Amino acid sequence: MIPAPDFPENARRRAAELRREINFHDHRYYVLDEPVIADAAYDRLRAELAELENRHPELVTPDSPTQRIGAAPREGFVKAAHRLPMYSLSNSYEMEEVRDFDRRLRRLFGRDDELTYVVEPKLDGLAVELTYDHGRFACGSTRGDGVTGEDITANLKTIGALPLAFLPGDTPPPATVDIRGEVVMHLTELKRLNERRGAAGEPPFANPRNAAAGSLRQLDPRVTAERRLDLFCYALGFHDLVDCTAQWEVLELLERWGFRVTPDRYRATGAAEVIDACRRIEARRGELPYEIDGTVIKLDRLKLQDEAGSKSRSPRWAVAWKFPARQETTRVVDIVIQVGRTGVLTPVAVLEPVHIGGIEVHRATLHNFSDLAEKDVRIGDRVVVERAGDVIPEIVAPVTAARTGSERQIPPPAVCPVCGAPVAADPGGIMHRCTAGLSCPAQLKGSIFHFAGRRAMDIDGLGTRLVDQLVERGMVQNVADLYTLTGDDLAGLDRMADKSAANLLHAIDASRTRPLGRLLFALGIRLVGEHLAMLLAARFPDILRRCPDRETLEAIPEIGPRVAASVTEFFAAPGNRQVLEKLTAAGVRPEVPAPPPAHQPLADAVIVITGTLNRPRAEVKARLEQAGARITGSVSRQTTFLIAGTEAGSKLEKARQLGIDIIDENRLNELLGDSDSAVAAPGDNRRGGGAGSGDDTAAGNGAANPPSLPLLTALSRSSTTEPEIS
Repeated sequence: MIPAPDFPENARRRAAELRREINFHDHRYYVLDEPVIADAAYDRLRAELAELENRHPELVTPDSPTQRIGAAPREGFVKAAHRLPMYSLSNSYEMEEVRDFDRRLRRLFGRDDELTYVVEPKLDGLAVELTYDHGRFACGSTRGDGVTGEDITANLKTIGALPLAFLPGDTPPPATVDIRGEVVMHLTELKRLNERRGAAGEPPFANPRNAAAGSLRQLDPRVTAERRLDLFCYALGFHDLVDCTAQWEVLELLERWGFRVTPDRYRATGAAEVIDACRRIEARRGELPYEIDGTVIKLDRLKLQDEAGSKSRSPRWAVAWKFPARQETTRVVDIVIQVGRTGVLTPVAVLEPVHIGGIEVHRATLHNFSDLAEKDVRIGDRVVVERAGDVIPEIVAPVTAARTGSERQIPPPAVCPVCGAPVAADPGGIMHRCTAGLSCPAQLKGSIFHFAGRRAMDIDGLGTRLVDQLVERGMVQNVADLYTLTGDDLAGLDRMADKSAANLLHAIDASRTRPLGRLLFALGIRLVGEHLAMLLAARFPDILRRCPDRETLEAIPEIGPRVAASVTEFFAAPGNRQVLEKLTAAGVRPEVPAPPPAHQPLADAVIVITGTLNRPRAEVKARLEQAGARITGSVSRQTTFLIAGTEAGSKLEKARQLGIDIIDENRLNELLGDSDSAVAAPGDNRRGGGAGSGDDTAAGNGAANPPSLPLLTALSRSSTTEPEIS
């Protein structure tokens, strides 16, 4: 490794050189699939750049490869308007409709000669728009309604195929350009993701399109980064002086800039050649590592595109031809019941093997017993199975005319097929669950994954293979058994060296004193997420020993009847009680929140936070809740006031429309008596005490006379100007 120079100018030059080199290798690896450097050498370049930027933070640029995963979790998505509309395409399903499309355009232009088109695969993913300023990635958004999307810049940066800067070329990049593309998930990645979700008791994604969309709309970019996504670009939106005359030239230009463009594209003159190109792409469908669900046919000449114009929601110069749905008929051999992490029972049809779209299908999900009853699928039925872009096959319907009378219906079971515990149905009878909770073996692996997760007990090193071994060898029969593992236990496991075992045992030991709220979340109580777990811990610090009754729980504004029932049922289940007792016996002593102060200046206040704050969001929320406030995620007429940080979005605008009081963080700190936590001036790195800092202010005693809610409201309304929001 070349040592990073210490002189500022040398450091600047070396950082720029490293960024160019890493971006070059990213393009070779992610876009061209032709790496020219070993992984270890690439990692050394990344490490050198990260070290250099750590020593000289002023050298960090938005297009630095180290910034691909650098954003903190967000509270929501900000709206982003498209400078030119992102139209959807009209669909055609028959080749005669493709000929009609060609005839309409020739009639429109009054031409007898053949028109030239570009035929490209219709990728089954999520459409996005990428904005580049002087060749550097500035921001990106979803298509949304075609006029306004959502800003997903931080999540898009995690995609390796997205260039953070254009490749160097002979001509300078335009001052600004919007590039349209499609984010997709490869089929192998979807399979890996669904296996992981299944082990955690979470529902699988039905198809790569849903998986890509769900991954891009994660509030935490780190979650997006864990799901390997790909990007193909195919068009320009708004641009400044891009000299192209044809769609084919646009695709070539995008490639020169460093974007990935689908190689399966054709230039075709006349309807006959267009149809031939469509058939060629359809024939390649089963060979591609990602899903396509049709072809896109576009006029090649950009001038003709402009002349053809658009209808209300779609261009006249382009059309999509959709592939026929992939369906086959087979027989249901059996219907088995799977039990997920949360105890949900899912009926799955076992099929006589059938090939659909190049894949041999053995099983098809029936989702739940309500869906099973509605479709009336029975063991022995001949059924139509579809894979219309779906990776997880689905039964469309039974062939009732083929029934012989020997077919058997499967009612919802009364007891869990794995542990024999009673099964309870949700209101409406849609979801059925095993009531055994943590003691049910079928729920065990998923429970352990969830329990050890980063946002729960944060036990690093407890991966999929290790959990499989621990459960299958009978070493862990519930989450409490993790705390009785020894070095000798781990020594006999595959791929478990002495250092790995020591690190795991250290992580397990460190988790014994995690905050109570995280333990409650880790236990996987149905309908109780992170926020409600923290709320329960704050309100009921002895909940592990004595759970409040439903009426007490329902008295809390954020807890309704379903959540209250779920909590009380969880703590009443004998199997769960045994696990909690084993946790206590194993030395798990969760950190209990400090009791709220006697005087709560924000009692009954409903507060919404938006934008970026000086202190961590969790710290501010804890301080507000300690003062008696209730934090909600959306602005309504019940909102007492909005706390607006920098980069505030749509919530700020809605608060203005509703006449809700708006204050900034400095104002809030003054009113709460947290004067030391005021927002630092630019360049000032001081941080305030806040909740959890151990000072008296955090306990609500920082001010001799903390302001009451009426005073707080009066003070916020007395401000003659709104806070400056950048």
